Amino acid sequence: MWDNTRLRASRYGEAGPNPVSHQTILVLDFGSQYTQLIARRLRELSVYSEIIPFNTPLETIRGRHPVGVILSGGPKSVSEAGAPKCDPKVFQLGTPVLGICYGMQLMTDMLGGEVRLSGHREFGHALVRVSRNGAPQPRLFDDVPGELRVWASHGDDVAAVPPGFSVAATSATAPIAAMEAPERSLYALLFHPEVAHTDHGLEILKNFAFNVCGCVGDWTIASFIEEATTRIRDQVGQGKVVFGLSGGVDSTVAAMLVHRAIGDRLTCIFVDNGLLRYDEANQIRKRFTEKLHLPLEFVDASDLFLERLAGVTDPETKRKIIGATFIDVFETRANELGQFDFLGQGTLYPDVIESASVHGPAVVIKSHHNVGGLPERMKFKLVEPLRDLFKDEVRRVGRDLGLDREFVVRQPFPGPGLAVRVLGDITRERLDLLRLADKIVAEEIRKAGWYERLWQSFAVLLPVQSVGVMGDARTYESTIAIRAVESLDGMTADWARLPHDLLAAISSRIVNEVRGINRVVYDISSKPPSTIEWE
Repeated sequence: MWDNTRLRASRYGEAGPNPVSHQTILVLDFGSQYTQLIARRLRELSVYSEIIPFNTPLETIRGRHPVGVILSGGPKSVSEAGAPKCDPKVFQLGTPVLGICYGMQLMTDMLGGEVRLSGHREFGHALVRVSRNGAPQPRLFDDVPGELRVWASHGDDVAAVPPGFSVAATSATAPIAAMEAPERSLYALLFHPEVAHTDHGLEILKNFAFNVCGCVGDWTIASFIEEATTRIRDQVGQGKVVFGLSGGVDSTVAAMLVHRAIGDRLTCIFVDNGLLRYDEANQIRKRFTEKLHLPLEFVDASDLFLERLAGVTDPETKRKIIGATFIDVFETRANELGQFDFLGQGTLYPDVIESASVHGPAVVIKSHHNVGGLPERMKFKLVEPLRDLFKDEVRRVGRDLGLDREFVVRQPFPGPGLAVRVLGDITRERLDLLRLADKIVAEEIRKAGWYERLWQSFAVLLPVQSVGVMGDARTYESTIAIRAVESLDGMTADWARLPHDLLAAISSRIVNEVRGINRVVYDISSKPPSTIEWE
């Protein structure tokens, strides 16, 4: 299954959309886990946005001819030794600049204002009031209510704005929650407009993009498809591409784009790792050969994967074993099929940001199941048409390519499959328990009309046994946790408030139909602070 290990560590500038024909807003990444969301929100507005390292040379920035620059948030304090800083001449480019959270603190510090450690760390929801004081409406807050519920995540405050700036908004714990110097096209926010938890955050970014930067919204999914197809043709030439197909949305859409560009010079390989959902391998084989007519090679390597995973309980070790085993199986089959010049895969933006600090000093949460290292012995060049897209953008590409709804609305499934949903030892017996429980979750969620409302919904088998009573007899059996979250892109997520009747139906069916399970619990954790997957 290809999503187990997308064989790369992403780098800037590889096979991304060509912004030459599009107005571009550059996002300088100072390490926030939300940095990718800034680009995502701008693209919702049909504004092309590209993320670059915070220390990108000024000449490089100037050479990309941005219509605007955004300084992202970040985990550091500007007063810390080694705190990331951009070239101070960024503020003299004549290009509008928006600082967000750490970006605002950095702008304040570099332009002569005062930043202080407040002692009232503000994390979560905050109420912000737009400051008018008889002055014109601050430009970022055009057509935005005077009070906003926003998402904050900072420990430092701005105690005094730089010379020439005015206060644009305040909050109870942050006397300067936004500032601006319109005549210099410099703006800043201490909260995160890119996060869905901020009311009217998209309107604030729209005001910056359209009212301040003069964007017209010229980047669309249709233009992406045409440009990606041309880019693939130019990159591959007359070469051949081997593609690892998982059956998920990402790899499906990526493979269709490659097939659209080069036709029968594409070969797809699907590896059954024994960690798939109920009857999934059989469904994938039928769908891709009978419906999509993609050239598909099917490899059953389930015995090998389970043999190598026997007795392994550490999540990171599981990932590494699955990744290494996939490479072994995939490489063997690819060599048997002949000579290929390129390797295709469905890497997305979120795959990269959660794996490594490739766009800046982002804190690594965990090594991601979709990104690995390309072994030196594998000499493929990479084709990754989706590497700068978010999941919902990929779904839109899929719809525009004419994919059936069943492919487009499919919920994300982790690359390591059920290995990260079977906590503890991975055995055939425990996998079978989880498959049956997960099948019931999916059936009931669909029947209740919730499937497409949720980002993900699934079962997790816990390494916990508890006492129960069934038919007047004592049981000592396993526990299933139900996870259901709502999200726009997987970067943040909130636990779904599923109806009690639905949860009751799921629990009753699992306990009665899955022998070996006698307890069901519901996970009410959001991301952050938790991740969506348990491992």
